[in-house]
Amino acid sequence: MKTLGTFTAHDGTSYTDKKRYFWLFSLLLPSIAAAGPLLFMAFNHESILWFFFLFSYGFFPIMDHVMGEDTSNPPEVIIPQLEADPFYRRITILHVPVVIVIFIFCGWFVGSYELSWSGYLATALLAGNVGGHGLNIGHELGHKKNKFDRKLAKLVLAVAAYGHFFIEHNQGHHKHVATAEDPASSKMGESIYLFAIRELPGAILRAYQLEKRRLNKLGKSTYSFENEFFQSTLLSFTIYASLAVWLGSGVIPYLFISAFWSMWQLTSANYIEHYGLLRKKFPNGKYERPQPHHSWNSNHVFSNWALFHLQRHSDHHANATRSYQSLRHFNGLPTLPNGYFGMYPIAYIPWLWFKVMDKRIVNITDHDITKINMLPTKREQLIAKYKLI
Repeated sequence: MKTLGTFTAHDGTSYTDKKRYFWLFSLLLPSIAAAGPLLFMAFNHESILWFFFLFSYGFFPIMDHVMGEDTSNPPEVIIPQLEADPFYRRITILHVPVVIVIFIFCGWFVGSYELSWSGYLATALLAGNVGGHGLNIGHELGHKKNKFDRKLAKLVLAVAAYGHFFIEHNQGHHKHVATAEDPASSKMGESIYLFAIRELPGAILRAYQLEKRRLNKLGKSTYSFENEFFQSTLLSFTIYASLAVWLGSGVIPYLFISAFWSMWQLTSANYIEHYGLLRKKFPNGKYERPQPHHSWNSNHVFSNWALFHLQRHSDHHANATRSYQSLRHFNGLPTLPNGYFGMYPIAYIPWLWFKVMDKRIVNITDHDITKINMLPTKREQLIAKYKLI
């Protein structure tokens, strides 16, 4: 009898996916966020609403440190079977209604209970974390060829008011990743706050321009009903307006705060994923094909379970349509010292981030200035400090 999670190739190669059921740990993030309001309703202590952040940015990094890294890969001959197994796809699809329900539940909570500004803010940020988790789900589903998955991606992205990500990420970021022209690739010496000022509006503008170009090539107006940029904007507006009508004007700050915090989670991920890494530019103006070494990787076990291998970002950019369960580790890659939940708080303290990461860039690129994407205003300073050549 065949064991679930065990795959055998035509050449006799056998592989058992030991992570198969651990992917269900991904439900921890939205579940913990929902637990805050539920526990408040039971015990009436607003401090409970802040426990999520202690858990996510304290417990998760500790677990990553304790459990270490997993550098195992499925055999390449097994990949087609892993990709075809519906179990993995069903987990990501399950998250779509989970994210939507918790977002609505948190909105109902702030509209139904008398909260201090601290409790209100905590709940909005909780919803923002769930929205950020939804962006990761949208990222996974949005790369699929299945039309149903792509529609679900648009829906879950709309909850975070970030539907344009579907256009910008797939057609823009993946094409221009690790180049000076990419608003979603951070530069050495650039703080996350400067990056956000460049990335957030840059992503919106690029999505609009990409969709305009697509429609114009088809001989259609930018303002056609087929414009997916406007479709995503309208969907988010409909969701938010419906909640405001149902729950009252008191929910409007919640909607804006949660949307911003959802975007901030994505910005945080974008910031650390390609920091300071640069693809080679040829004399004809074109760039080399994205390679695994153009992304920062993390094989830390616990946070990868929670984030569907998002942290194996190198293989993702080399093989964008490959599903999370099939993403591989490569030796000699730029490697983060902890998972994303451990790196986010470091990124929020620029001097600490530079201290931790800049020396890693220098070492992984062997001091080669042609492989480093630097902030122009700090270029000379960084060259002198790290003796770049």
